[in-house]
Amino acid sequence: MSWKNYFNTSIGKKLQMALTGIFLILFLIVHCYINAQIFMDDRGEAFMAAAHFMGTNVIIRTIEIGLFAFLILHILQGLALWIKNRSRRTSRYHVQAGSATSPWYRRSMGLLGTLILLFLIIHISKFWAPNRAAQTFGEGELDLYVMMRDEFQNLWVVILYVFGCVALAWHLIHGFYSAFQTLGLTTNKYKSIIKGIGIAFSIIVPLIFALMPIAFYLEWIS
Repeated sequence: MSWKNYFNTSIGKKLQMALTGIFLILFLIVHCYINAQIFMDDRGEAFMAAAHFMGTNVIIRTIEIGLFAFLILHILQGLALWIKNRSRRTSRYHVQAGSATSPWYRRSMGLLGTLILLFLIIHISKFWAPNRAAQTFGEGELDLYVMMRDEFQNLWVVILYVFGCVALAWHLIHGFYSAFQTLGLTTNKYKSIIKGIGIAFSIIVPLIFALMPIAFYLEWIS
């Protein structure tokens, strides 16, 4: 079987989901570290220095292209697997097993992924896209710190971001462990370690993201 045919199989698609998922996990770590600089409460100096480096470094900008490619692939493969799993359910039971057989977030990965996608579209349109457009067309780099501070004065925007972070947390709780499981790394020796790291990661990273709009709205930082 050729690699092309293999990646079109169910196992191949799950492998793609795992590899792209791990890449996106690494991106979340970097993104979380940079955004956490706002808590330095130095009026955005540390954050803007990190954001400037990420936005002007040639290597980072090249990786950024790969990031979007992996993100799109992850979304498409996730939707394809979700639709395929739904189509296999040819009958409905009068009594639903529910979380007795699997946690609700595992059965709702398609819904959680869709919510995260909508959140990403709004986030990119408000911050990333305007800044990259300004850099590309010679208008200069925008002050993302001021943009966040102003944007997060709107309570509805803050609520939207918090809900997006909650969806991300539930998505990661299953996705983190599932990625390593697909790669065959969740052996008896490392299973509990990976599961523990996954749960901690799924709580800490979304929490830091959620605290950003909350901190601006409540004026914990200026």
